[in-house]
Amino acid sequence: MRLAGRGRHIAACHGRDDHRPRRAATSPGDRHRDWREHAVESVRCPRGLGEREQSPLSAIRRPRVPNVVTLAPAVAVTAPRRLVDGRERVTLNTAYVRALERAGLVPLAVPTMLAADRAGAALAAVRGLVLTGGEDVAPDRYGSVPHPRLGDVDPVRDAAEVALIAAARARRLPILAICRGIQILNVALGGTLYQDLDSERPGPVPHSDETSRHAVRVEAGSLLERTLGTRSATVNSRHHQAIRDLAPGLKAVAWADDGVIEGAEPADAQEPWIVAVQWHPEDLTERALFDGFARAIA
Repeated sequence: MRLAGRGRHIAACHGRDDHRPRRAATSPGDRHRDWREHAVESVRCPRGLGEREQSPLSAIRRPRVPNVVTLAPAVAVTAPRRLVDGRERVTLNTAYVRALERAGLVPLAVPTMLAADRAGAALAAVRGLVLTGGEDVAPDRYGSVPHPRLGDVDPVRDAAEVALIAAARARRLPILAICRGIQILNVALGGTLYQDLDSERPGPVPHSDETSRHAVRVEAGSLLERTLGTRSATVNSRHHQAIRDLAPGLKAVAWADDGVIEGAEPADAQEPWIVAVQWHPEDLTERALFDGFARAIA
């Protein structure tokens, strides 16, 4: 479809009369305005271009791009390094990504090979921190010697996450700690771990069985209880380490039937939002923890 008046404008660009009245410049200001109008005409109607390229609308209108930072807060998610096909990669379980996006957040991967002195810079543009699952925590972090059944460790990751925790707390950012996350949080704040539950604290709950589920009791009135909306839950279990000595400043708020700590949070209610759990909520249908994390960020 051809717009009314458009053909006349294009004809004028090629030297033909477009029947518009010409206004004579009667003052220096008028001459200045005429010069500006001529310049606009020259930009809009370069010689030798086709009619489509000469449309004044295409020259002056640009689509507005929404600012995604204001629409959805970004959060840092620790992403460990792995060997994939013989090459070292930075990886992130897609279950974390989906769970955070469903909660209205934008997950940004932070490599755990990050130098500790760059932790503050890594968190400069985010509104929260997620500590993900993974390797065992190196026992020298909490003054112990390696147990014979200690799994793989990554001291570089330990150092990076300890620094990220310190930087996040300094900025009072909400922290969601998952599985290994609760363990490194406890160690970062001065606590210790069982290196292998089956040998150091045997019990009836098969914590390292990835196919099993077990019950968890949640303390009434705790931040975790308010976030989950329940005092009991059935959770997955895929860990062989757990909190031994609770760090100063943390309190236990969830336990398995055998007494193993399954949830922790700050003892001081004035501390920023921190929820740490031993299970993997991203692999369950529950959304409460991620929704609560998002509310704390908003």
